[in-house]
Amino acid sequence: MDAVGLIFTLEGFYLPVALFVLSTAGTPGPNNIILTATGARFGFRKSLPGVYGIIFGTASQIVMVAAGLGILFQQWPVLHTLLKMAGGTYLVWLAWKILRSPVQEMSAEEGQEPVGFIQMALFQYLNPKAWVMNLSMVSAFSVAGEVYWQSIMLIILVAFTVMNMTQNAWAGFGSAIGRLLTSDQIRVRFNMLMATLTALSVYFILR
Repeated sequence: MDAVGLIFTLEGFYLPVALFVLSTAGTPGPNNIILTATGARFGFRKSLPGVYGIIFGTASQIVMVAAGLGILFQQWPVLHTLLKMAGGTYLVWLAWKILRSPVQEMSAEEGQEPVGFIQMALFQYLNPKAWVMNLSMVSAFSVAGEVYWQSIMLIILVAFTVMNMTQNAWAGFGSAIGRLLTSDQIRVRFNMLMATLTALSVYFILR
């Protein structure tokens, strides 16, 4: 086995990265709350643009962090604070939208559309949990030297593989919940719960 093969082993590289992504991207947070609410209201298929917007946004963010964007946050912490405030504002607006969602039908109505690919991709740049995840991942698992960018591409590949499962699972979970929302009263309560969870995530962003 060559030197590169010795670096990128299952137990020494791929498994630790996969477990890290699973423990961060797979656990409750703004992305997964949004996917659950979207899946419940619009169904699994219409949640897919949001799913892959999250994954694409994460991949682009990893590249930018690897290229040196993380250093800017270290030199000018105010930039990170501004991102937190922007992300918190967006989540408050989204919580209001969820709370005010029509409850007569959980399918998309005229003029009603789920969050899309571009929205969720761009949201990763306002999502402090995504920044923490990707800054930590690049710092912990990238390999210095000639194989640096190879290690970054492999990190992205592992993240894509794991998030392809976890984000689809959250959208599917929301879709399954949607089938149980059989009355307007239950739908109102569900919207209130999702709006509350979305708003509460602002606390964890700004603390």
